[in-house]
Amino acid sequence: MTVPRAKTLADIARLAGVSKSTASRALNDSPLIGVDTKDRIRAIAAEHGFAVNEPARRLTTRRSNVVGLVMFDWGIAKRQDIFMLEVMGGVSAGLHEEGYELLILQPRFDDRDWARRYLETGQADGFVFHLAQCSPEQLDRLEQEGVPFAVWGPASPRNAYSSVSGDSVNGGRIATEHLLERGCRRIAMIGGPARAHEVLERSGGYEAALAAVGLAADPQLVEHLPWSAGDSDAGEAVGRLLERAPDLDAIFAHSDRWALGALAELRERGIRVPDDVAVVGYDDIVTAAYAYPPLTTVRQDGDLVGRLLARTLAQQLQTGVVSAVTIPAELVVRESA
Repeated sequence: MTVPRAKTLADIARLAGVSKSTASRALNDSPLIGVDTKDRIRAIAAEHGFAVNEPARRLTTRRSNVVGLVMFDWGIAKRQDIFMLEVMGGVSAGLHEEGYELLILQPRFDDRDWARRYLETGQADGFVFHLAQCSPEQLDRLEQEGVPFAVWGPASPRNAYSSVSGDSVNGGRIATEHLLERGCRRIAMIGGPARAHEVLERSGGYEAALAAVGLAADPQLVEHLPWSAGDSDAGEAVGRLLERAPDLDAIFAHSDRWALGALAELRERGIRVPDDVAVVGYDDIVTAAYAYPPLTTVRQDGDLVGRLLARTLAQQLQTGVVSAVTIPAELVVRESA
């Protein structure tokens, strides 16, 4: 006698001798169902060629198992922001490990309802983005609406979202200390936007290291750039620094992209690195080791950052627990300093 082919979840449940809800949980890998029961139900489903109707599952569970990677600024590819591309790769890999798919989004800056639309239509369960791309008003609105998200940036003061951040104070300190230890005393800094949180922290580390050897930070040795600035902008910043302080003997740049721009500008001017001016960058992007000369830098593991963002958001979605993770800063010494 031929057994009728199972066409519905109810058929699978009947053949397995369980309730429809148990069959559904088993096929959706619920931790409430034992391994043996899951295996038995899945075997029956496989035998009958039965697959979960994904749109129906999403309507029932109100979960999509999709996370949106929000890019308010698509310029990262145009300006070759390798660090953020490394972070994106880590987010993608980390979400895959956690059982989520990645959806890349580009909301308009003036769109106040983008997050709610994606959540209510079941297109995404939560979001990941770089805090530097989000205005304080956008952040406040997301927090007030209870939107689940994780950011590459400082922790939430209200414990409203998950975060992964670098130890920027220590990063700025160890970069400057290294330059001081090799005899530099006129250390210039090319930093990001002056009021940005991580810029304030890296600048604080820079100033603390100078103060520890009795040196005061000199405003003439500091240039601030928007995060969107590229290597050519950094080269122009080096030109302005040399005009104001031709005796500078080192440059600490807040990104490797800017450090590479500084190297190019110094080379163009016939200034030897590191003999005349030493250079330290920040991030340790994949091309830093292949610069001319190879770049000394403060390492932040972009892939690890992305994987941690994925992991903390998955934890928040599954348990409601909000996490703040800080990754250490590590100096990688190469020929530029």
